[in-house]
Amino acid sequence: MVGRQQIPARIRWAVDFMDPQPADHVLEIGCGSGAAAELICSRLETGKLFAIDRSESGVDRTKRRNEAAIKAGRLTVRQIDLATLRVPVKRLHKVFAFNVNLFWVRDCADEIALLHERVVPGGAVYLFFEATRPEQVPDIVTQTSAALTQGGFRVSVVDTKVPPVVGIIGRR
Repeated sequence: MVGRQQIPARIRWAVDFMDPQPADHVLEIGCGSGAAAELICSRLETGKLFAIDRSESGVDRTKRRNEAAIKAGRLTVRQIDLATLRVPVKRLHKVFAFNVNLFWVRDCADEIALLHERVVPGGAVYLFFEATRPEQVPDIVTQTSAALTQGGFRVSVVDTKVPPVVGIIGRR
């Protein structure tokens, strides 16, 4: 990977766990550096990734890092907030987010309802958080699980110590 940016172990672990399939339609919330988008797009063939971020710099970094996937039609990147999102893909197989605090720090019923409406039956929302501050993990798990459950998802929790990641998965 000469000249390529490294992909953090936590992102690698989370994407491996989510296991994007070649035909999946995926929404990434908070694309940041574009590392997850790079990994997800490398697994897509007929599927597509729609990546969003509220920050202009996150969108710019993701676009630069994943120029080939955009040109190939596998990736669309937009600067937008989840609350105002109108996903061009009506049916999503998977939704991915890493360290997106929205799901545990404030009421996110509208955003969860939007995801529930867009995720196909059998699909899932994968919300991962870096667990480097163990004292926060119980709150993250409790709040995020409650939001997903209230939104109609069946919730399960996964975690790993290396890298330190907790994931809250909401299945439709």
